[in-house]
Amino acid sequence: MDKTTQSILNGLPQPIVAIGVDERIAFLNQEARALFGAGVEGRHYATAIRQPALLEAIDRVGRGGEPEFATLMRSTGGSDQAFRVHVAPFEGRATDGQARARPLVLSFEDVSQQRAAGQIRRDFVANVSHELRTPLTALTGFIDTLQGAARDDAAARDRFLAIMAREAGRMNRLVEDLLSLSRVEAEERMRPLDRIDLVALSRSAMASLLPLAEEAGARLELETSHDSLVVRGDADQLTQVLQNLVENGVKYGARGDKDSGANVVTIRLGVIAHEPVLRQAGAVMEVADRGPGIDPLHLPRLTERFYRVDSHRSREMGGTGLGLAIVKHIVNRHRGRLRITSEKGQGSRFTVILPME
Repeated sequence: MDKTTQSILNGLPQPIVAIGVDERIAFLNQEARALFGAGVEGRHYATAIRQPALLEAIDRVGRGGEPEFATLMRSTGGSDQAFRVHVAPFEGRATDGQARARPLVLSFEDVSQQRAAGQIRRDFVANVSHELRTPLTALTGFIDTLQGAARDDAAARDRFLAIMAREAGRMNRLVEDLLSLSRVEAEERMRPLDRIDLVALSRSAMASLLPLAEEAGARLELETSHDSLVVRGDADQLTQVLQNLVENGVKYGARGDKDSGANVVTIRLGVIAHEPVLRQAGAVMEVADRGPGIDPLHLPRLTERFYRVDSHRSREMGGTGLGLAIVKHIVNRHRGRLRITSEKGQGSRFTVILPME
């Protein structure tokens, strides 16, 4: 391979490996050296590529077969990488005594993100199916019962209809959250520009949540030293952030004796003069409870779709498993940051930091 060809291959963004007719690695461009290491040059290709499917593809093409694609999987730094490898003949032919009919060039396309996205889609469909299956099964069973044995049983009919209404409401909340998540994701790259007063917004959200808090025996508090706190944002979405966080605090964090103060959910509004991640001043909106707290093991995964610390309790409370995922995407759209801190027995704090004007 001449120097001009090598220079061209070194300029390509994907790894390129050339295999000679002697079945040894004749050349690696810079990306391939980063992938396999410079030490494999001159060695038999099987010592660097140890995956049977790819080795078989190299052998078939090298002995006269048509170019084909294969897959290379690697684990580096605790993460998995997947490459789509194109195996094709290169210039030149073998001379007498050489094992291979022709040299080959292998090009590697990193498809890790596409595979990860595909897995996310499959997981999402599986999760949605699972979430809908339980209420649908309950509804079907009760309908069959009401059409049969309980047709003339008034007490059973009223009890079953109440359960059916609850399960239908659960499905409706799931569909609403799915639509909300879809809208937020579609708009995530469009930063909102309306001027929003977080103090006024918080007071309005608290007023709408008072019936929920009273039903749960919880108390809502607003703490701020500011008359107004203006950010650029979407009022409906920021209201949804606050409602989701407060609802979580009421449902899971404000359970306890009223006299102990453990039934309080507090909204705190303030300002950070300089938030390093945002590189500017930030408006802080924090929702804190004094409940049982969350094991730190769960904190990194709380914003994943359908992730629950306690699946049974969450479903009993009417949760869909999407609330914090929606919060995360809304905060991302506002170019803000979401931080979650909690300790077992010490309550939880969900902090949203938004860029100020």
